[in-house]
Amino acid sequence: MSGGSSAPEIRTPKGMHDVLWPESARWERTVVRFAGLVEAAAYGLTVTPIIEHAGVFLRGIGEASEVVGKEMYVFEDRDGQLMALRPEGTAPIARAFTQHHPVPPWKAWYVAPSFRHENPQHGRYRQHHQLGVEALGVADADLDVEVVALASDFFAGLGLRAVTLRINSMGDDTCRPGYIAALSAFLAERADRLCPAHRERHLENPLRVLDCKSEECRAATEDAPHLLDYLCDACAEHFDRVRAGLDALGVAYTIDHRLVRGFDYYTRTTFEFAAEALDAAQNGVGGGGRYDGLVELLGGDPTPGIGFGIGIERVLLACDAEGVFGTEEAVAERPLHAYVIDITGGEAAVTLTAELRRAGFRADRGFDGRSMRSQARSANRSGALVALVLGPQEVADDTVGLLPLRSDEEQRDVPRAAIVEELTAYFAEHAPGDLEKA
Repeated sequence: MSGGSSAPEIRTPKGMHDVLWPESARWERTVVRFAGLVEAAAYGLTVTPIIEHAGVFLRGIGEASEVVGKEMYVFEDRDGQLMALRPEGTAPIARAFTQHHPVPPWKAWYVAPSFRHENPQHGRYRQHHQLGVEALGVADADLDVEVVALASDFFAGLGLRAVTLRINSMGDDTCRPGYIAALSAFLAERADRLCPAHRERHLENPLRVLDCKSEECRAATEDAPHLLDYLCDACAEHFDRVRAGLDALGVAYTIDHRLVRGFDYYTRTTFEFAAEALDAAQNGVGGGGRYDGLVELLGGDPTPGIGFGIGIERVLLACDAEGVFGTEEAVAERPLHAYVIDITGGEAAVTLTAELRRAGFRADRGFDGRSMRSQARSANRSGALVALVLGPQEVADDTVGLLPLRSDEEQRDVPRAAIVEELTAYFAEHAPGDLEKA
């Protein structure tokens, strides 16, 4: 019986999670697919800090928003500055644009963790990860179409079929005030029918009531006025152009008059994607919109912009629900080329493995002097296409045993000096076009 006590187990903070191999292969391939898609449309990777001055979000998102008021991680650093962990990706990109003045039109994409102190749920974490694009400096409605279509194509490329798109227009400073006045008057007559949280708060931000998920608010606002009926001519023309563009590309959508998004910076086009295979309460997989006043809020010149964010965790849950893009498929997209089986315990495996990697092949090897059988099992589990066997006889003969693992071919000996050339020829014949080198 032990007389000492063990230290308590240290775990991830509440609402945060680890992603381990091989599940992480899905994450990696998701990002790679996204990068390939958006970079083909001239978007370039932009990396911003995890920590920003809190003012980026207080001014950009709005202090009255739920994200800033209830969910944002805010702290004072050792210099006495009020800082925040990034709760979303758009405001930091707009801040970077304001600070560095890249030549517009500026198209950026990002992959980044975001942080919100909210009630953790399945697929909804306090640290979650977003993919997104932002395009600044262009007011053309055709850019809205491009951005929405990129997100739609990304979901389709993963194999998702049950993803729906909802769109709306938030208008602009010309026409939205008239709509807010009409909505405020409408809500004032029904305040006693709203949920407890909005019986008073509807006065602060009437639009948030439309976004409320409570049955009380949804019933009370069922016949609320529609923002589209209040659009000025310019905003109406912009929205018509967006719809025509999506129709031309075959991107299906429905108009959702309740879709107002949760941040103050949105103008004109707003959109959200939902995975119908997930529970309705947690089926949002991405969304965004136009934010023509955000850069100005952050101290820059008036600059139009549009973008979207996509939650990686939620997207992969949707893939699970539809039975597409599983871990095995992701791993198979980029398998190991070779697994070196070493039963000599010498330097031969060290030099062979290094040579393969330097030649551009993805390679792993056995360690700890395990038996041939044990290393062969590891080679099969690794997903490698071939095993390269180094035994006493091979080392003595200055050869390598090449054993295909995904076919019925027999093992054959290859001169050690010719192994890179032999593998190049083998993969060109057996996996042409499928296996780019690392």
